[in-house]
Amino acid sequence: MRFSYFYTKKKMLLNVSYNNPEIRKKIDAEVGKPFPLFERIKQGGIGIGHLIITSSSIEIQNLLALDKYRNKCNIELRPNGIIVGFRSLLESYALVIPYWKLTIYKGKSEEYSIYRDTYCIKIEAKNKNVHQFIKRVLTEKEKQSLPTIEDI
Repeated sequence: MRFSYFYTKKKMLLNVSYNNPEIRKKIDAEVGKPFPLFERIKQGGIGIGHLIITSSSIEIQNLLALDKYRNKCNIELRPNGIIVGFRSLLESYALVIPYWKLTIYKGKSEEYSIYRDTYCIKIEAKNKNVHQFIKRVLTEKEKQSLPTIEDI
């Protein structure tokens, strides 16, 4: 009997428009449950909204191209990752990114690229709050990372 192993890439670009317990469980398993209210207040907020999307990967771009409105997104911190949310037509979508799969690049001085596998969203960063929030995301990612050989 032959066994074959296939790598199955999880689809983590999810339609979150409806209250679906299956999708909520999938999100919670990937990035953790939302912070409780007291923790949100203690941290001074856990998200940032109205970020302008300058470009994105083809799968996300196909969704954003369906309407004529300006493409905006928001980012929510979770204990083990982030959720990048955006709307297209009347649907809400979430790109769920655990810290261990999160990659952030700063290309231009006022633009950040957020990656998970083949998904990419580039956001405009024209004010200080966006830079501070991205720095906070990177700090949380660093706390979650495993120690390297230099740490020993």
